[in-house]
Amino acid sequence: MPVLPGAEPFRHEGGEVGVLLCHGFTGSPQSLRPWADHLAERGLTVSLPLLPGHGTRWQDMQVTGWQDWYAEVDRELRALSDRCSQVFVFGLSMGGALALRLAAKHGDEISGLVLVNPGNKVHGLAAYALPVVRHLLPSTKGVANDIARDDSVEIGYDRVPLHAAHSLRNFFRLVDTDLPQVTQPLLLLHSPQDHVVPPADSARILSRVSSTDVEEILLEQSYHVATLDHDAERIFDESISFIGRLAPSVGKKGSTSGG
Repeated sequence: MPVLPGAEPFRHEGGEVGVLLCHGFTGSPQSLRPWADHLAERGLTVSLPLLPGHGTRWQDMQVTGWQDWYAEVDRELRALSDRCSQVFVFGLSMGGALALRLAAKHGDEISGLVLVNPGNKVHGLAAYALPVVRHLLPSTKGVANDIARDDSVEIGYDRVPLHAAHSLRNFFRLVDTDLPQVTQPLLLLHSPQDHVVPPADSARILSRVSSTDVEEILLEQSYHVATLDHDAERIFDESISFIGRLAPSVGKKGSTSGG
């Protein structure tokens, strides 16, 4: 299946400091592209991959699971680590959970994490029904496009494939178990008004990581996809300040390439 227009992966060859960006469940790189562009314009090397099963149609995601999504970001991290002297990992929603697992597994290879409305648990009674219901129903209503801004739209699926949702539930449990292994500096930004991931998920993450350099910022004007919402510029600026504090230098600008 062809990739939806706007949902393509993005890479930028910049300086010695790299950033890996991880998009969310049923979403695409489009939700993080303005953030990636902001980083690229400031001379950073940027990788924003398209997770397997995403960016085409929800049926394609039905045959993927967390191992596929994690393998993709793990591969991109290794490539960035070979190319850069320091690497940061940023994530939105499920992308935040992917970033946390990378941090738990790769240790000092990652210089810091920036998480926006990170997911930690599949909530509600439906979560407990997933092991059975996924064999009876292929999908349920989508979770994309939770944005306060009227003029902003997220490219994401209008259906949630239940096999994939079941895999996500298992992945969140795995990540939660590994949170004490996360020691890197952490900037966590979350929206009090989030209709997809409740604030409890951010609170849980902050209470369980072993990081000592931690900052929490509330995004009062945005919903779940805050990177496309009213607080987007604040997220971009805070993340640049975070990198600037932890990286001794930000490299020169390079060339940009999509795909």
